[in-house]
Formats: sequence, C-alpha cells, structure tokens
Amino acid sequence: MTLDLTVADAAEKPAKTLPDAQTVTAVTHWTDTLFSFRVTRPASLRFRSGEFVMIGLPGDNGKPILRAYSIASPNWDDELEFYSIKVPDGPLTSRLQHIQPGDQIILRPKPVGTLVLDALLPGKRLWFLATGTGLAPFASLMRDPETFERYEQVIMMHTCRTADELTYGRELVENLKNDPLLGELYGEDFAKRLLYYPTTTREDSPLMGRITDNMTSGKVFQDLGLPPMDAETDRAMICGSLAFNVDVKAVLEGFGLREGANSDPKEFVVEKAFVGEGV
Repeated sequence: MTLDLTVADAAEKPAKTLPDAQTVTAVTHWTDTLFSFRVTRPASLRFRSGEFVMIGLPGDNGKPILRAYSIASPNWDDELEFYSIKVPDGPLTSRLQHIQPGDQIILRPKPVGTLVLDALLPGKRLWFLATGTGLAPFASLMRDPETFERYEQVIMMHTCRTADELTYGRELVENLKNDPLLGELYGEDFAKRLLYYPTTTREDSPLMGRITDNMTSGKVFQDLGLPPMDAETDRAMICGSLAFNVDVKAVLEGFGLREGANSDPKEFVVEKAFVGEGV
C-alpha cells in the first residue's frame, strides 16, 4: 500500500505558530505500519548525511513530545525527509502518522549522530546494515555523492519481516541506480558500485534470513561475489534495535573490525538513538 499526499492536495493551513515549527510538504504511506514524510528545511540548518534531529508534536499538556529521527534526505536536499513506523498507542507516532501536507511539526535544528563518514577510517567497501526504519540514515548517505567518492563499493543490507516493508528502500536504491546525475558523475558502472541485499525473516522472498546469520554463514559474500569482511578494506555502519545493534556489533568484531566514533574513527560505527517500538 502506497499513498502519496503533497502540499497541493491539502487545504491551506495557518502560518507557523509552534516553536521550531516546520511545515509538512509530502506524506507517503508505504504500508499499514510504515510511512515517510518531507518537511521544510530551516534556512540555517547544516548537517552531515547520516545525522539525526529531534522532531515531534505538542502533547496534550502543552509540552512537546520529541523523539530522535535520522534525516533520510541527503545534506544537499532543500527539504528534510523522515521515515517512520506507526505505533497505535505510541506517544508520538500514534499522532504523527496522521500528519498531512500543510501541517506543522516541531523540529529542533541541532543535528548529531555517529553514522557519518568522518567517523570511519578510509576503506574500499562500506556496508550499511539495517533493520526496519533503521534504513533512514543510509537513505541519506546513499544519496550523498561523497559516499561514492570515498568508497569503491557500497552495500546496503536491509532486513524486514515482510517483503512490503522493504518497498521504501528498494525503490530508493532502484532510483539511485538509474539516476542520470550519478551515472554522469561515476560512469556506466555506477550501478555495480551500489549493491542491495534485502532479506525477509517472516515472509518467503528471494533472499531470507537475518543479517547476522547471512554474514556469519558467508552467504551474503557468496551471493554478492565479495570476499569475507576484512578490517583492512571494509567499513560498516549499524542502525536497528538495541538487540540488533549488539548482535551485529559482535559479528563485526569477529571479523576484526573495531567500533569508532566522531572523535576516534575506526572500522565501524553504531547509531544508538534509533526510533523503535513504543514511540
């Protein structure tokens, strides 16, 4: 299920009244539990692709309900894009899922985060490892030309329960592979530099299994025709639930990679401010 709404579809809304208010410009409902939306970008906002900001709505008591959301759009985009789950009784997403173009959200323009290129040492291949809406920061980084200036290959591993939950990421990657600007910048072989490995865990699909299992078994390397992960050449970023982050971190450390940070670049980094269940 994909439903798109744009500002042109919405009735005229009142001028900004919320503190740090930004206006919703488009909303896409990908499934019953997943949606993305775009908002205006503060003129003063500067961020590195992969960072997150606090966004939210006013609560019933007048105090804002804020959560950390990775910016899914690249740093060159005129607007900001976000990718979210829908939690029926979640303090924020139970209301956020009903936003329409022209509505306002609160956006605190102070970007931070560890999933940035500067937190990694130079390498040959960059692995993006995500479950669910953990794809969001990688949606930003995959659309940033600097990523492909620093790495010869980028591999997007994304795991969800069902195939329809992969739609947002699949369409994004397909569009990038056919992007004329990127093709002009990096040549006809650009599509081969961006590899996509989507898997499901509950519904039958061409590729199955958890990211940890597909890495430890060596299946992903065999399927993509790549050598096993090596600390000399491979770099990685992780974004998912706390349990996922812990499990994948252990796998990467098993390959000899070390966790880094903005102040101490190493071979992989983990995003801890992930919007998951209960939001």
